[in-house]
Amino acid sequence: MTIKIGDKLPEGTLSEFIEVETEGCSLGPNTFNVQDLTKGKTIAIFGLPGAYTPTCSAKHVPGYVQHADELKAKGVDEIWCIAVNDAFVMGAWGRDQKATGIVRFMADGNASYSKALGLDADFSKFGMGTRSQRYSLLAVDGVVKQLNIEEGGKFEVSNAETLLGQL
Repeated sequence: MTIKIGDKLPEGTLSEFIEVETEGCSLGPNTFNVQDLTKGKTIAIFGLPGAYTPTCSAKHVPGYVQHADELKAKGVDEIWCIAVNDAFVMGAWGRDQKATGIVRFMADGNASYSKALGLDADFSKFGMGTRSQRYSLLAVDGVVKQLNIEEGGKFEVSNAETLLGQL
């Protein structure tokens, strides 16, 4: 079943590569509980098929980096990029996209969170296995307030500009 507006985000975990060790976060991949991270916060989340893929790298991520200050000015506490890749790849991709400290690159290595959202997709014909659909959502205190799911192969409604206009 696909998540919809008004639903609570499903329980689950995502991993993030931490560049600088802090209290409670060691250097390298760290696993976080989504319920804990979203409690009391407004989170803009966008999901995409994979790190370093053409549309994701050229359009999807850059839009959220470019509009991060505007999103935050409208009440967004954090921006997350979720993809079915490991935390090492997501960390490297975030650095390449110059998104460190702007967008959190959250790894869904086995697609379990994408499946829990009902937003997984079969990319086997491209040699990529199970991935995430392309989407954006706004979660307030863990509840979905906006949801934009792309039609297969499209990039029209999950961009930063659309989500910004919905705030």
